[in-house]
Amino acid sequence: MDATRLKSIPIFEEVGDEELAQIAPFAQEVSVEEGKVLVREGDYSYEFMAIEEGTAEVTRGGDHVADLGAGDFFGEMGLLEKALRNATVTAKTPMTLITLTGWDLRRVERTAPQAIERVRDVLEKRRQEN
Repeated sequence: MDATRLKSIPIFEEVGDEELAQIAPFAQEVSVEEGKVLVREGDYSYEFMAIEEGTAEVTRGGDHVADLGAGDFFGEMGLLEKALRNATVTAKTPMTLITLTGWDLRRVERTAPQAIERVRDVLEKRRQEN
């Protein structure tokens, strides 16, 4: 993946070009159709996903929790805390996602710790909201 595409995602916008060049080979682009369940509450967490295009709905226990759009990300809680997914995320529109596996996220943590620090900040904010 081209590192400049990563730069367009807010979590990576402050990461230096050299670090982005190290992350980019691990990032994968995934296109999904409207209605696709991206992650399911209670499942194991294997991937971090950032939305490049499209929108998704987040539900917990069947209740609407949030809507996500371009620049938002999810899947970090399960990966960073080695916990089961705490919500279901479903595509509301066709989407383009940038994904990193748990293994790749650990590599990112070594090469671009400021990106992971931003993820941890969002994680802490989400904890306080719940």
